[in-house]
Amino acid sequence: MAQRKVDIITLGCSKNLVDSERLIGLFDANGIAVRHDPDEEQRPSPTVVINTCGFIGDAKEESVNTILQYAQAKNDGKIKELYVMGCLSQRYSEELPVEIPEVDGWYGKFNWHGIVDRMVKNASPGSTSFERVITTPSHHAYIKISEGCNRYCAFCAIPLITGRYKSRTIDDILAEVEALVARGVKEFNVIAQDLSSYGIDIYGRMALPELIDRMAGIKGVEWIRLHYAYPAQFPMEIADVMARRPNVCKYIDIALQHISDPVLKAMRRHIDAAGTRALLAELRKRVPGIHIRTTLMVGFPGEGETEFDELIDFVKEQRFERMGAFAYCEEDDTFAAQNLADSIPDRVKQDRLSRLMALQEQISLEKQEEKIGNTLKVLIDREEDDYYVGRTEWDSPEVDPEVLVKKTRKLQRGEFCNVRVVQAFPFELIAEIV
Repeated sequence: MAQRKVDIITLGCSKNLVDSERLIGLFDANGIAVRHDPDEEQRPSPTVVINTCGFIGDAKEESVNTILQYAQAKNDGKIKELYVMGCLSQRYSEELPVEIPEVDGWYGKFNWHGIVDRMVKNASPGSTSFERVITTPSHHAYIKISEGCNRYCAFCAIPLITGRYKSRTIDDILAEVEALVARGVKEFNVIAQDLSSYGIDIYGRMALPELIDRMAGIKGVEWIRLHYAYPAQFPMEIADVMARRPNVCKYIDIALQHISDPVLKAMRRHIDAAGTRALLAELRKRVPGIHIRTTLMVGFPGEGETEFDELIDFVKEQRFERMGAFAYCEEDDTFAAQNLADSIPDRVKQDRLSRLMALQEQISLEKQEEKIGNTLKVLIDREEDDYYVGRTEWDSPEVDPEVLVKKTRKLQRGEFCNVRVVQAFPFELIAEIV
């Protein structure tokens, strides 16, 4: 009998990617062949699963368009079954089945195991709770340490989608890390909607510093990088772990959103400008050389030119090594959507976004140029025609700059090497092997 085949399309963030990898692991345990994000030129498999994002307007639009594309493929007889999972279907579980009846099953953020149960009689549950097939390059993986969020910022729909904060146990996470090390993974990007709150729900304390310290003690863990900390009630002891443990990257992703006190208050961010500056100063004091990645928002209700100018001045002052930004988009059922008028025109939002990112591009270039002549440790991700492409400890996959290493000797994917920086651009470095 021919082996059943499934295509899984993953949209959205790395937390979604981990769910897709776990689903692939379950399919694999049940003898079903899976392609992840296959080339659009390839003929689709008989069954397609779409893992959707429901965070902001553009992401929702991409998810809906992808579902419609495969719904049409089903109508045209190109595929036989279509399943949808993830944030969008979790959030709009009543509306979507009515609007797109071609979908055979709708699954949310937490019941996607049901897809396997539906396709396989007496399906195997897998050997562990974290069994997964890594779809990233084999030397790095994402480690999701929690689900949900208790912060309820005015603009954010994530708590409405994922529910209350729920930590995994330290032992469960460490067991997953050990299993991945045994498979050759060297770099671990630790992810959560809110790293700062890790452990409070199950241990009654902020346990992120303990988790990362113990993870760093596992033989074979070369790099640990931290993503999506929350600035309020930040577990500062993590900075001491970062300073003490050489395999904890001097890098943290911490979304600040804004600096103007009236805007922060309207956003319900639980921190003010003084607290934000004190946090950043303490991080830089405790971890010399740390690279801070942040995300900022423009166009939130109440942001006038004065508040935006304050944000511009803040970026000039802090000179973030890594920064992204986006324009406010009203999200259904959030506090802001229900209570604050989205009165700033889109053209104003986009103008502010362009001005902010132009400033950051110049800062990024200057920060990158400071590295010229320095010798850096780089992890090689892939080979291209003229260069090997790698990253430093300050560069997370997909979102941060890369290092283009000249081909003066043979390097392997997943290999660490020392390089000397010879040229800099805002979002990449050119380097030679030392």
